Amino acid sequence: MSSSISIGVVGSGAMGRGIAQLFAQSGHAVVLHDASASALDAAMTQLADTFSKLADKGKLAPEAARAATARLRRAEGIGDFAGCAVVVEAIVERLEPKQQLFRALEDVVGPDCVLATNTSSLSVTAIGSACSTPARVAGLHFFNPVPLMRVVEVIGGARTEPGVVEQLVELVRGTGHVPVVAADMPGFIVNHAGRGFGTEALKIVGESVASFEEVDRIMREQVRFDTPKGPAGFKLGPFELMDLTGLDVSHPVMESIYRQFYDEPRFRPSALAAQRLAGGLVGRKAGRGFYTYDGAAAPSSAATAPAAASAQAPAPSAPVARVWVSRARPHAAHAVEALLASSGAVIDTGDRPALDALIVITPLGTDATHASVAQGLDARRTVAIDTLFPLAPAKRRVLMATPATDPAIRDAAVALFGADGCPVSVIADSCGFVAQRIVAMVVAIACEIAQQGIATPRDIDRAVTLGLGYPVGPLAMGDALGAAEIHALLLNIQAVTGDPRYRPSLWLARRAALGLSLTQA
Repeated sequence: MSSSISIGVVGSGAMGRGIAQLFAQSGHAVVLHDASASALDAAMTQLADTFSKLADKGKLAPEAARAATARLRRAEGIGDFAGCAVVVEAIVERLEPKQQLFRALEDVVGPDCVLATNTSSLSVTAIGSACSTPARVAGLHFFNPVPLMRVVEVIGGARTEPGVVEQLVELVRGTGHVPVVAADMPGFIVNHAGRGFGTEALKIVGESVASFEEVDRIMREQVRFDTPKGPAGFKLGPFELMDLTGLDVSHPVMESIYRQFYDEPRFRPSALAAQRLAGGLVGRKAGRGFYTYDGAAAPSSAATAPAAASAQAPAPSAPVARVWVSRARPHAAHAVEALLASSGAVIDTGDRPALDALIVITPLGTDATHASVAQGLDARRTVAIDTLFPLAPAKRRVLMATPATDPAIRDAAVALFGADGCPVSVIADSCGFVAQRIVAMVVAIACEIAQQGIATPRDIDRAVTLGLGYPVGPLAMGDALGAAEIHALLLNIQAVTGDPRYRPSLWLARRAALGLSLTQA
């Protein structure tokens, strides 16, 4: 494909305008069409204004802005696409209108013209099936806002010619964006891989393990991965992200991917989200979602967090004389004992806890109840702490109690683990705490995408970091925490809950057994 070609764009909404802007700025002649003449007029005016503003801000040279504007041409009808090398459709997200458009385009464009769909949820194969030459139909999935979201999914349908995918990869690369190649499967890469983050968070809240505010705090502050710019976590918690995206967008995607994978348990949607969607609590755009939004003010809580969560507890009524830490996971026990010793706590080093000792356990994928029973410990004096991420330095630590744990013991544990000023979250008993569950599901789904050959490990991680803003890719997360650790975590959750959603991918299981990296094909 030549360095400068003529590109047609059908649809002048937010996506169509963004696609037209990107290609015009990249030196391509762009022909823009919309079935609504008024919408097309508005889009042409807005694009010219956008280029002018970019020049005013110094983000585009004045001559480049004028050249980009000159490269834009309006199409009064699809007949104006006759000379285009590529036509990208960005119309309504329904199968039949897309098929009708591509059938009509085939009568206009040349035999070598590539027909690309910006669909985010429909089958590229199904769209191409309406064409006499489905080999030239492919997916070119941009993300909104197109000029800023640098990842683009290039999707080959079942009958797409491999050379067409290669042409589109080259075209995207020439814009400065990052192409990732995906097979034609529900959700492609980004929408597929993103299911673990929000869906598991909803399940946690649905089980009354923690409030949505607490889940957000934990995922923003407890989770940390090493990046070239230093330790980083998730910029937004799952509920903040759903409010930003809008439940009217994210929940239908959850349901669609679940159904398209024939009710795969990993993608099971939440009745909690469906209920809130029905009530119009869709997020920022409605002024209220999981949080309440008042103009430019920061979001406020739309619900009350459970007692004892995310706070320093008052001094316990019965001070704890010593602390006994389970050595069921020796490395985790060492980290806990080191932290407690730095706060001046007296460590009970006996093989079994003394009768007056606070008992601390470090379960991986099991809940505090089953872990304490399995180790023959007194659940009334037992508190669990999550050690998946470093305990020090830390922005947040997470504890959970059994249903039998004495509140005074729980409060004493909060005081001990927060003695250095680090906030402490207390959650109800859960197989896998909060961060363990969500991160493990993110990794598990990415491993299944690799297992199915939907994309390469490299493209999975690139697509997710650029498309979803995760601190590192999901497979890199698995490597950072240890594939064997994630594998064991998932097996333990599945064993206690009996829920097949937590079964580890074979991709993960094999690499964990062999000690191989998840980021390698």
